[in-house]
Amino acid sequence: MGMAGVLDSARLRYFIAEELGVSPLVVEAMTLGSHGDAMIALPRHAMVDGRPLPELVDQPTLDRLFQRTRDGGAEIVGLLKKGSAYYAPSASITQMVEAIANDSHQVLPVCAWATGQYGIDDVYVGMPAKLGRGGVEEIVELDLSDEELAALRAAAEGIRAKCADLDQL
Repeated sequence: MGMAGVLDSARLRYFIAEELGVSPLVVEAMTLGSHGDAMIALPRHAMVDGRPLPELVDQPTLDRLFQRTRDGGAEIVGLLKKGSAYYAPSASITQMVEAIANDSHQVLPVCAWATGQYGIDDVYVGMPAKLGRGGVEEIVELDLSDEELAALRAAAEGIRAKCADLDQL
């Protein structure tokens, strides 16, 4: 399993909280798919203090927050001036390890092996998954719009194509 979705989702929650002047602890938001341009934000599933995010901000603000999340790693590297982002990836891994070690069954957006979920097979892609002592114990299938589902499937195919490119090396 991989941690890109946990990392991107944490960044998204922070950016939403910053925009609205609230604690990130009252923000629920998740990204799926792939890290970077193929990242899929789910505004319909995002909540702030129990209120749907799309009721709190307009579409241009959502677009700006999602773009900033996609570009978040580059923004941090630019601020550091050298090296790479390290805090968010290490915090993401820590959250995943704690979920597994504590057998919490916490749902996190991890890169997991798809076996038919969302109509995707035989590729690792960012999906919500319950983590516990057995690692990825269950993929959670959210109610996605047709557009979100198409984007997730496109992200999976993009990952599959990159894996095929590696096979050619």
